[in-house]
Amino acid sequence: MKLFSELFTKIDQTTSTNDKIDALVQYLAIANEQDAIWCVALLSGRRPKRTVKTSELWQWSSELSGLPPWLMAESYHIVGDLAETISLILPEGNKTSDYKLHEIIEALNELRDSDEQQRRDYIATMWQQFDKQELFIFNKLITGGFRMGVSDKIVIKALAKHFNTDENIIAHRLTGTWEVTGNTLPALLAAGAGNDDISKPYPFYLAYALESTPDELGNVDDWQIERKYDGIRGQLIVRDSQLFVWSRGEDLLTEKFTEFTNLASILPNGTVIDGEILPFKDGNFLPFHVMQTRIGRKNVTKKAMQEAPLVMVCYDLIEYNGADIRHLSMGERRAMLEQLVTHTTQAHPEVPLQLSPTIQCDNWNEVAKERMRSREYNCEGLMLKRKNSEYKTGRRRGDWWKWKVDPLSVDGVLLYAQRGHGRRANLYTDFTFAVWDGDELVPFAKAYSGLTDKELIEVDAWIKKHTIEKFGPVRSVTPELVFELGFEGINPSPRHKSGVALRFPRILRWRQDKSMKEANTKADLLELIQAYRG
Repeated sequence: MKLFSELFTKIDQTTSTNDKIDALVQYLAIANEQDAIWCVALLSGRRPKRTVKTSELWQWSSELSGLPPWLMAESYHIVGDLAETISLILPEGNKTSDYKLHEIIEALNELRDSDEQQRRDYIATMWQQFDKQELFIFNKLITGGFRMGVSDKIVIKALAKHFNTDENIIAHRLTGTWEVTGNTLPALLAAGAGNDDISKPYPFYLAYALESTPDELGNVDDWQIERKYDGIRGQLIVRDSQLFVWSRGEDLLTEKFTEFTNLASILPNGTVIDGEILPFKDGNFLPFHVMQTRIGRKNVTKKAMQEAPLVMVCYDLIEYNGADIRHLSMGERRAMLEQLVTHTTQAHPEVPLQLSPTIQCDNWNEVAKERMRSREYNCEGLMLKRKNSEYKTGRRRGDWWKWKVDPLSVDGVLLYAQRGHGRRANLYTDFTFAVWDGDELVPFAKAYSGLTDKELIEVDAWIKKHTIEKFGPVRSVTPELVFELGFEGINPSPRHKSGVALRFPRILRWRQDKSMKEANTKADLLELIQAYRG
């Protein structure tokens, strides 16, 4: 536990990627094997399930610190993190602990079958044995909200350096589901093909956003141009006559996306297709909000499948006949993908597979014109992929770019503000905006990104001076400030008072040149919906 706490401190005190990698490599060299694999699990988002309720932590920490609940709440709103709040208000422990990281996690897991008094006795005892930093780590393990400023890429690089292994192999071994308890990193990362989980996906290759025109990319003939569809990026896997559907977020969605079930007996074993899963009906792709009606369901009903039937638009082929073909060029993989999808759909016209169409352009001006037509296809823009590129791991510059259309935008009035979390806990950074519906301001969107640090400080000071009411961490403010919001899509929504829902709203700029009367109206939003949906 002390070693892991020291690792956390080293990582927290630097912004250097190389320093973080070195700190993690040093930890892996001396840590207990079980601690090491739990460290990697925690850093890659595989947290143990919570066994202690938040309400219990509030009550016990209030009792042990002697702080009344209202002061606890005020402290939490300032700090912005429950684990850190508890570690700050509790008295210093006697620092006699010498626990291993895996011992703490196993003990917390065992609390699942205990009663409240047993949970309280264990937690209270442990709280008295840690210094402040270890106490914070312990509380993070309880609450499950573990963040250390370490990306998956840093973890992969550190493991590759420690084990002297290729990063792509490491990344592949860490994808999908894998057991932590009873496992070790050498066993996990050195698994042979015969021992692999047949459901395991490949790490997704991700594109960087193209922030300028593509003229600098060279000859347009060197690039494969496709639509950027707005669905769920996924992998369809068929191995041993079993089907697995994975999302880019490493969620296994096979049971929810039952349209693909028959592919287990249709596609060749050892097939992995990368593509976009989308609702498709009557010859048209449907907006993303229709996709959300499928994502949020635990059980897929016949009605849901009729209203939002799914297809996969196939982008890439990364495993064929059981062989990893990511090292082949985009052009070679595309030729194999075309042959596979064409043969499959001709033999089985009912299968929900479509080949992602390529767009033929003679120059970049024609590409730019196609980009401007993206919303006609319910698309976000274009994908530009170098024809000789391999299928790499993670987000890499150079070979794959996404060229999105400019966002839609409206002007909204700031109505509510909420404190941020973590390092932003002392600033009001999460905002709710409204548009006019007659003489009434109707909330329609929340956004928290887009302002500079200087603007955030200015807006925060303004909020504190113009607060009308307080609701815990939220304040209502005098309706006055106007902001331009950008978003990727807009759709009707009965769940919102405004009747609309925005896709990826964010702040584009603070409109200090506009009064609140010049903000947009609900009627403007409804017109945008009509235009957006064609």
